[in-house]
Amino acid sequence: MRIELLGVPIDGVTREEAGARVETLLDEPRHHVVTTPNPEMLVLASRDADFRAALHLADLAVPDGIGLLYVARLKGMRLPERVTGTDFMDDVAGIAAKRGLSAYLLGGHDDAAEDAAKALLRRHRGLRVVGAEGGGLVSFGADRTPMVDPAVVARIREAAPDVLFVAFGHGVQERWITAHAATFPSIRLAMGVGGAFDFLAERVPRAPKIMRNAGLEWLWRLGVQPWRFKRIWTAVAVFPYLALTERR
Repeated sequence: MRIELLGVPIDGVTREEAGARVETLLDEPRHHVVTTPNPEMLVLASRDADFRAALHLADLAVPDGIGLLYVARLKGMRLPERVTGTDFMDDVAGIAAKRGLSAYLLGGHDDAAEDAAKALLRRHRGLRVVGAEGGGLVSFGADRTPMVDPAVVARIREAAPDVLFVAFGHGVQERWITAHAATFPSIRLAMGVGGAFDFLAERVPRAPKIMRNAGLEWLWRLGVQPWRFKRIWTAVAVFPYLALTERR
């Protein structure tokens, strides 16, 4: 079941159901888009029509944020569980490995893509990583469309991946995917993954599982990365206020 919060579509799926949906998408010939909406993304989308439009093009939108579940419940809707973007990227890589498909990791800071690729290769025997790079600076066209260097585009085309993971940060990565993914004939699934490369490469420690299960990952991240205070405030205070006061 798909619901909307702040005008953004979110699929009411469990992690297992989301994985099954990816299996189905990969059986279809055209390219597909996976998004991982979280409270910060919804706040940004409520102010950015281009970003909101990009999110509406998702074939699968998994709920990445405990706040989404709480607010949905208060509004009489249901999201069964949180599906974190990092965990789900790992799941998608596992599905690709099982099918003998190839993946390309694009974005992140420094060598995060390369380190995340190494981590995925250790975890998933049979996965083929055909490229991993930062992708350079993202620029914007006159119509605000995100763009990368043509040499990067050429490398992706030459590598011909089946799955593309993009880590340009939310708002940019989703708009880049929806604007450009269809121009890569090989790609069957593209997914915006935010900071997942850093987590997979263990550059940033994840919250203990008990805190993640209790919906307190935001508190952990505040302690580990205090500079994220503004983003955490957006997620735990601004998002609930906007979502619970929005007019239907």
